[in-house]
Amino acid sequence: MATIDLKQEKTRFDIRLSKEQKMLFERAALLGDYRSLTEFVIRAVQEKAKKIISEREKVIASQRDSEIFFNAVVNSLKANKKLTNAANEYKNLLSE
Repeated sequence: MATIDLKQEKTRFDIRLSKEQKMLFERAALLGDYRSLTEFVIRAVQEKAKKIISEREKVIASQRDSEIFFNAVVNSLKANKKLTNAANEYKNLLSE
């Protein structure tokens, strides 16, 4: 059985902020009951990153689905005799 390493490798991320931005973020962290400015920034950025990725993946999937549908319509095979007969029978049933 494989073991899971619970230790996460840490890395550093530096950023320069204006004084106004830092004060705004510190105030939000305080009012949001976060333990630190770092925790606030990490959580906010992480939530935003997940949202962007999710939205982009939906767009990509939607585009792929559209292409599949378009190709199926444009490159569809001609209906065989059984399908044509079934469609005609259905039309006749509806017209009765």
